[in-house]
Amino acid sequence: MSDRSAIFNPLGDGTDPGARVKAAVTTAEAFTERFNARDLAGMDALLHFPHVILSGEKLVVWDQPGQMPADFFEHLVRTTGWARTHYVELRAVLLNVRKVHLFVDYTRNRGDGSVISRHQNLWIVTQDEGRWGIKQRSY
Repeated sequence: MSDRSAIFNPLGDGTDPGARVKAAVTTAEAFTERFNARDLAGMDALLHFPHVILSGEKLVVWDQPGQMPADFFEHLVRTTGWARTHYVELRAVLLNVRKVHLFVDYTRNRGDGSVISRHQNLWIVTQDEGRWGIKQRSY
């Protein structure tokens, strides 16, 4: 098989599909725990770089950690009253040998638990150099 065709048919690593889904879900949950803790460095540690974000039709690529504005959470709290993000649903919709596509349905909530907004996204979590991390998010 040529290197070009390997792009469309990557070789497996022999891991169980259920273990891959569990690793991807655990990674996404850890990311949201870090988000709720307002830990930008902790969030970055759960991403793979370059990290791709498709926001509407706009493509954003982060080549390295540290791309979130330092005042991101301050702004979010000030403008929305956000206190916590909560998953409604988190499930695998497609998986490959080192990649899991997750449907991520979550709410942003105020301190009293009332919902500010609800979001449904696709996140792609990949195993890269032995570590699972979020490679792409589509908002």
